[in-house]
Amino acid sequence: MSVKNQVKTAVLLAMLTALLLWIGSFFGKTGFYFALIFVGLMNFGSYWFSDKIALWMYRAKEAKQSEYPKLFKIVKEVAKLSNLPMPKVYVIPTNSPNAFATGRNPKNAAVAATDGILGILNDEELKGVIAHEFAHIRNRDILISTVAGTIAGIISYISHMFMWSAMFGRDDDSRGNVVGLIALAVITPIVASLIQLAISRSREYFADETGAKTVKNGNSLADALEKIEKNVNVNPMRFGNTATAHLFISNPFRGQAMLSLFMTHPSTQERTKRLRGMKF
Repeated sequence: MSVKNQVKTAVLLAMLTALLLWIGSFFGKTGFYFALIFVGLMNFGSYWFSDKIALWMYRAKEAKQSEYPKLFKIVKEVAKLSNLPMPKVYVIPTNSPNAFATGRNPKNAAVAATDGILGILNDEELKGVIAHEFAHIRNRDILISTVAGTIAGIISYISHMFMWSAMFGRDDDSRGNVVGLIALAVITPIVASLIQLAISRSREYFADETGAKTVKNGNSLADALEKIEKNVNVNPMRFGNTATAHLFISNPFRGQAMLSLFMTHPSTQERTKRLRGMKF
């Protein structure tokens, strides 16, 4: 299954790159390179400081071992099992249950858990969640999501340039095809976004699998996911930004997309089904 997820991610990234090159060919080298530099700098700047941005956005405070002995014990245990350095540990002041990992590499990683998740999960369930977050660190998912976001961002930027050029350009042929060109400029970013979301869902499956293998227990993470979803529905995150929902182990905001194609995470039902079916 892990190989399948890796191949799927590679194929989706290749599709995203092909889409970028295709739409870039319509606009010319100058516009393409400008978009590449502009969006690339923005996204990789975000990647470099992703941990600080995410932790600040969610008001995370660095945890003290004396105040959170259970959390530190589990994080240390999973770090050893994952053969990764001990990350910084943060707690987010909200009763909404959730967790995320961030950081550009294993040496600069951080794991954040909410007060809510610490209150509703038992030790084994919390261990499963922390193992899932370590899997994101080990699998370099912050880098993968940044690359996907950069390519999708460039496509969106070029598409908008393309649309305005078609609408206000002086070329009569371009004006004659303006409806088709605008449709292309609108549809292409949507397709890019759908591919980006598919990559996010693929990485969640992979992190579930990797985390469960690390602790040799799929049921504990499955139980945790069910508890998290149930509690988030009645107690969603009330600060932060929906654009960062993919960071968390489960969407922290109330409601799900009507269509699975627009979801940042796979359905909890499908995730738990896969986890409960794993053999160790």
